[in-house]
This record gives sequence, structure tokens and C-alpha cells, in this order.
Amino acid sequence: MTDPADLSARIEQVRADLDAANQARELALPGCRAVIRHCGSSIKAVHRLQFDRAADLADAAEAELRQVQAAVADHPAIEHAGFLHDAEKEYVEARAVRAFVDGVTVPSASELAVGGPAYLRGLAEAASELRRHLLDRLREGDVARAEQLLGLMDDTYDALSTVDYPDAVTHGLRRTLDALRAVLERSRGDLTTSVLQLRLQQAIESDRP
Repeated sequence: MTDPADLSARIEQVRADLDAANQARELALPGCRAVIRHCGSSIKAVHRLQFDRAADLADAAEAELRQVQAAVADHPAIEHAGFLHDAEKEYVEARAVRAFVDGVTVPSASELAVGGPAYLRGLAEAASELRRHLLDRLREGDVARAEQLLGLMDDTYDALSTVDYPDAVTHGLRRTLDALRAVLERSRGDLTTSVLQLRLQQAIESDRP
């Protein structure tokens, strides 16, 4: 016969675990929102060539992210609920956009201390984000730089396209790559149009007496 006291003790043990998990969740949710907000602002600062501000915001995002990761480390159900993945993805995107623009090697997933799927999706979204930087360079007439950026986007897409696993494993990388491909083709069209216009202008100017 079940002893009611023993049963209550077992339930209380589970309740204590649930309380701890809920506290971790309550800490993680606003932390993840802060990470995403800082990363978005950091990327905007990169596009505006405000590199010191971009670095400060990315560092602030990292500090928030580490707190969230520590809070959910002992609670797998909370850790894998999705919001930490999104925060890690945005953090990767912010760091990758800066690396792409600076022309330096993008840090690895282990260096950024993020999950593999978040790293891959963050890279893909960073490549898509380069479209804005490319268009800004075209408006300035820097076609050579725009071509470099398009090459980075292309190389990133090609590299990520070799990752062939179900979406359940990659957290939807395939859909992210589909979006990147569309951005890549639009950017290629914009660059081609700009190059043709530049050549036409140069031809006209060379024909002038």
C-alpha cells in the first residue's frame, strides 16, 4: 500500500525540480530578448560603419548570452525549448557580419560557444544581411567592394549547401538557405545592373570630344 507521506515527498521532489526549471526559464526569456536586441543594434551599427559601437553591443550580447546559457545548463527541456537557439543564432549573425565586413575569418562555433545548428543558421542570415552593405557600397560607386561582398555571400551559400540533414536536426537550415538564395540572386541582379550602367557611362564619357 502506498504511503501518502512517501508519495507527497516524491511529488515535492518533482515540484522542486519544476520550480528550478521555471526560475531558469523566467531568467532566460528576458535574457534572450536582450541578446537579440543587442545583436540587431550591433548589425545596424556595422552597416553605419560605427564599428566601436558595434563591438560594444556585440560584447553586451555575449555577456547576456553567457548568463542565459549558465541559467539553463541544468535544465535540458528549457535549454532546447527554442529561445536559446534563436539568441545564439542572432549572436552568431552579429559576429559573422562584422567578420565579413572586416574581411577576417569568422569565429568557429566552439569559439563563439554556441550550438551547431544556431551557428549554421547564423552564418546564413549574416550572408543575407550583407545585401544591405553591398547596396550601400553600390550607392557609393564602390563596385569592386560590392563584388567582394557578393563573393562572400556566394561562398557562404555554397559551403552551407553541403550540410544535408533533416530540418529537425538543423532547426530549419534549409529554409534559411532558401531565403539566402533569393537574396543572393537579387543582389547579383543589382550588381550586374550597376556594372552595366557604369560601363555605359564610361563608354559615353570616352566618346565625348
